[in-house]
Amino acid sequence: MEYDVVIIGGGPAGLAAGIRLKQQAAKEDKEINVVVIEKGGEIGAHTLSGACIEVGPLEELFPDWKAQGAPLNQPALHDQMKYLTKNYALPMPHPPQMSNKGNYIVSLSNVVKWLGEKAEELGVDIFPGTAASEIIYADDGSVRGIATNDAGVSKEFKQKASYTPGIELHGKVTLFAEGCHGSLTKGLINKLKLRKEGQFQTYGLGIKEVWEVDPEKHSPGDIVHTMGYPLDYKTYGGGFIYHMEDNKVSLGLVVGLDYQNPYLSPYKEFQRFKAHPFVTNLLKGGRVLSYGARALTEGGVQSLPKLFFPGGALIGDTAGFVNVPKIKGTHNAMKSGILAADSAYKAIVSDGLGESAPIVLSDYEEAVNNTIRKELYEVRNVRPSFHTPLGIWGGMMWSGLDTMFLKGRVPFTFQHPHPDHAMMQPAAMHKPIDYPKPDNEITFDILTSVSRTGTNHAEDQPVHLRLKDQTVEIRENLPVYAGPEQRFCPAGVYEYVDDEANPGKKRFQINSQNCIHCKTCDIKDPAQNIDWTVPEGGGGPQYVDT
Repeated sequence: MEYDVVIIGGGPAGLAAGIRLKQQAAKEDKEINVVVIEKGGEIGAHTLSGACIEVGPLEELFPDWKAQGAPLNQPALHDQMKYLTKNYALPMPHPPQMSNKGNYIVSLSNVVKWLGEKAEELGVDIFPGTAASEIIYADDGSVRGIATNDAGVSKEFKQKASYTPGIELHGKVTLFAEGCHGSLTKGLINKLKLRKEGQFQTYGLGIKEVWEVDPEKHSPGDIVHTMGYPLDYKTYGGGFIYHMEDNKVSLGLVVGLDYQNPYLSPYKEFQRFKAHPFVTNLLKGGRVLSYGARALTEGGVQSLPKLFFPGGALIGDTAGFVNVPKIKGTHNAMKSGILAADSAYKAIVSDGLGESAPIVLSDYEEAVNNTIRKELYEVRNVRPSFHTPLGIWGGMMWSGLDTMFLKGRVPFTFQHPHPDHAMMQPAAMHKPIDYPKPDNEITFDILTSVSRTGTNHAEDQPVHLRLKDQTVEIRENLPVYAGPEQRFCPAGVYEYVDDEANPGKKRFQINSQNCIHCKTCDIKDPAQNIDWTVPEGGGGPQYVDT
């Protein structure tokens, strides 16, 4: 199938790009054919964020978004910053860059669903439940489009009666909007050398729940961010509590995936966060509505790859536009989609390119440099400042000085020390963490939480979590790192179980049906042996109000 623009990913960036392209064409009474490929069963099904968003890029697309019924119903009204000890919540000065005046507390999955409806109204073709599994390259090495994976294939890679071959989608421009650590983007970056030697991305893992709380405890528009407990001083991260509309509260914990202790479980740290008296007092008498988790980019400007290549570009979180001190990325994701769309429209429609030679969107990167990059450059030293012997104390001191006074105006740039997988230390250097058992009221076991994601994968299909070497986990990760996969995964996908065929020994088990597509395993595995690939389209979580 031939299109002018093929967009991989139906999140904020991909949909913003599709909408902008169609709006530009309508304004000039021109035609441009655009398709969005989304692996989730429906638009928004795989979208999860805090989220408190800036509305600038949304207003660029729809100045009358309120009149059009966009699901931004709760303005942010009050900000707090707390430092948590084991039993107390101490007030902290609120950093100016974390001010949410003018922002909205939202369910990003609902916002994305609305954007999908608007994109379809404008004429964007949207194919949900469709997984892009391969990049199509032209003979000259440029990107020509993508291929979707075959459906109806058994675990043994044999065709079933329901077999349907994948299709190729070709475009003059292909925009990769896969989100954090996209399965196609990671290979594209390596193949086309879009990152400089020694440059890498660093990540966090965000785990969240949506609760319905006692109306007497609900304070619509309140925002609380926390540092400290339950994480130790060497581990970067923090909590958030956002009071949405209708007695709903979105709360979660973000843990930097550059943590060192292999015994650390981000999921169980989140349970300890909820068990803190400050949080428990809010949740008591309420009920959980949703659970989810996803990785997010934290590398900032130091980790940005080259954004364009012959035939396409990277947009949104797949490029890494999260502003970590702001704890926001949606506005930059949407802005990047708008900028890439403007560049693609000019090349295809205004300049008539793409027929005889691949399109190169160099002006897209120039536009990012003049907007998004400036925002990220100002705060470039905040995240890596936490990598000193003082841990979070040193990071907080530098961050306060930099964000309140220096504003990034220093003649140096801190660097991230190592990729996240290389930061993990052998288990012999740490003690196991004694996590409390769940109480099934505020805290829960991991499988109970996974049941709240709605995740589902057809059982008889190839396992989408591929091991490059079938022996590495048992040979290296278990003896050296005490099997960290069973702790860093927030969905209980990985287990070391007794090997019935070899009494006294363990085997590595992958429960791929539990996978919620967070990508943590592909990022944090110290052996870099796990390759996250797309399952059949439509599989994975079915998030609600996340």
